[in-house]
Parts: sequence; C-alpha cells; structure tokens
Amino acid sequence: MTDFRSLLADLRRPCLLLRAARFGVEDFRRDRDLKRVLNGECPSGPEKSLPRLIAEEERLEETRRIGDASYSLNRHIEVLIALISELRLLPRGQQPA
Repeated sequence: MTDFRSLLADLRRPCLLLRAARFGVEDFRRDRDLKRVLNGECPSGPEKSLPRLIAEEERLEETRRIGDASYSLNRHIEVLIALISELRLLPRGQQPA
C-alpha cells in the first residue's frame, strides 16, 4: 500500500491553490462531489479513490506548469479538495505495506 499521507506532505503547490482547497474541504460531500470529480465513478473507499485523485492532480499540475491553455484552475481546486477529504478518511495509523 502507498503512504498517501507522505505523498500529500511532499506536495509542492502554490500556497494560494492549497489555501483555496482547504477552504473547500468543509463543504465537500463524498456522495455528491467525488462522483463528479472522478467522472462518474465513486469508489467504495479512499484506498481506491486516492491513487486516481493523485494521478489526476499530477496531470493538472503538469498542465499548469507548462502553461497549457486547457488548464482549469477550478478543476485543480476540486481535485485537491477531494484529495484532502479522502485522505482524512484514512485511519491515522495506516502505514505502507
């Protein structure tokens, strides 16, 4: 199993982007929002959704860094909100296998 907490701790993103995501975490509802963020799928637990969210966030970050016109700030914030929210659902003591 991947250590998702250390992956998120190592995330280096603009402060304003992370701050916007932290504000949105309060309003995140897994049953409503995760399906939209993951394009129609709602995995049963954070262990299944986190790898997909991490991959999508990395793709968005690369798009942002190269200055691609297809970059969506709103989408990036939505994915970060879902990523942080799903991470909070993991048990505190969960360690990589």
